[in-house]
Amino acid sequence: MVDLNEGSDQIDLSLRVEVSGKSRITADYLIVCAGLMADRMARMMGIDIDFQIVPFRGEYYQLPAHLNGLVKHLIYPVPDPRLPFLGVHLTRMIDGSITVGPNAVQGWKREGYGKINVSLRDGWELLRFPGFWRLLGKNFATGLREWKNSLHKRGYLALVNKYCPTVELQHLQSYPAGIRAQAVLVDGSLVQDFLFARSRRSLHVCNAPSPAATSAFPIGGYIVDQVVDAQLSLKE
Repeated sequence: MVDLNEGSDQIDLSLRVEVSGKSRITADYLIVCAGLMADRMARMMGIDIDFQIVPFRGEYYQLPAHLNGLVKHLIYPVPDPRLPFLGVHLTRMIDGSITVGPNAVQGWKREGYGKINVSLRDGWELLRFPGFWRLLGKNFATGLREWKNSLHKRGYLALVNKYCPTVELQHLQSYPAGIRAQAVLVDGSLVQDFLFARSRRSLHVCNAPSPAATSAFPIGGYIVDQVVDAQLSLKE
């Protein structure tokens, strides 16, 4: 829970996080990287935003150990420049194993990592958001195809076989899914770059597209510069 306590000379920002009881962190300036809750956190700070987080479930498979030598590098399909998703690809993990994925299935639960992924609150927020219906209208065929390939394993395999015909259906072993916190604007546009929101005493990272890890250092530097500038303006 975030509380803003107005004072005559300054604003005290208190962030309460419950772990095994109550602990309070007090700061002059807050940097928020809330992922799936980025829009909700921004609204809690009183920021007027024109986007909403729409969850996209990324489903993966892992290849059996005897295929660990199949590739030595990342292998991507040709991307669709209209979408921020990179498509089902092969990734050689740090332990030598190979994963396949992810797809991008629009979800009805922000933290829908399990097999049944429906949240009444999250679903209702989606249905009330005009940008969701505009997004659906613009990408209906693509979304339907993603759902089909999610339910039909052979359809998923066909995507992989376009650039790696060696992989067979029995090679696709279960692997944990991930959830992409995708910012969608009111006009239905998928945000394809980093998106920031600001209040007087907070900076919110509201969208972090792939490859977020690759760009972590320059983005981190950018955030530090923004915070330093904000702190200087508060002292003026």
